[in-house]
Amino acid sequence: MRYLFPLLSFPLLFQTANAQASVSAPWDIKDTIVSLSAQTARLKPVLDQLMPDEWVKNGASPTYVAQWHSAQRELGDVETASAALEKQPEKLSVALNLFFRIQTMETGLTSLVDGVRHYQNPAVGDLIVGIVAENSANRDKLRQYLTDLADQQEQEFAVADKEAQRCRVQLNRQPAPKPANTIGAK
Repeated sequence: MRYLFPLLSFPLLFQTANAQASVSAPWDIKDTIVSLSAQTARLKPVLDQLMPDEWVKNGASPTYVAQWHSAQRELGDVETASAALEKQPEKLSVALNLFFRIQTMETGLTSLVDGVRHYQNPAVGDLIVGIVAENSANRDKLRQYLTDLADQQEQEFAVADKEAQRCRVQLNRQPAPKPANTIGAK
């Protein structure tokens, strides 16, 4: 019987090891984050040269000014979220925060690029689109990391839950303690 337990628990250990092996190593995701940050930082000088106030003088919607300010703020948010994930690559919430901030920034830039192309310089709009496109491989690696990390954490939770259930069953099988004899105890 004592030889049977290790054989029965081996598949569970193998499953857990495989789940952990599917998630990128912390140094791999840190490399992706550094690369993602470097690519995103390339947007700052391009955004700094935009002049949406001048566009408004030439008939553009004032919304472009708000979008420009928003894009600059979102760029800073991506940089902050990148630094946080670099420090804590195992935290799913931190990784999700970065991923959503990147998506928000890229969505906002799409509309701003239309204004850049129409009111300032089509080549600058193309440059913004190009920088965002160059970062797509890093964004895809981050998305895959998120998926793998979530899968790993779900599997770990399932194992912990199964073990907790086993312990509860084992505790419930134990006989209840016998009550103390209170008749002659006065």
